[in-house]
Amino acid sequence: MKNIVKVLRKKLRIIQEELAKKCGVSRQTINCIENDKYDPTISLAFKIAKALNTKVDEVFIYE
Repeated sequence: MKNIVKVLRKKLRIIQEELAKKCGVSRQTINCIENDKYDPTISLAFKIAKALNTKVDEVFIYE
């Protein structure tokens, strides 16, 4: 699954640590998601989308 977490995060000028705190995960988790090394759970995907002020299907693209 591809995602545009990094693009949206940078657009909002949020650092990985800040996004991680909003979502209740570690900075390393956000880093792995951004680098396509980890697919988040449904729950985490929705938290990330909410923190980035967008819809989950606009952040994560299923291939």
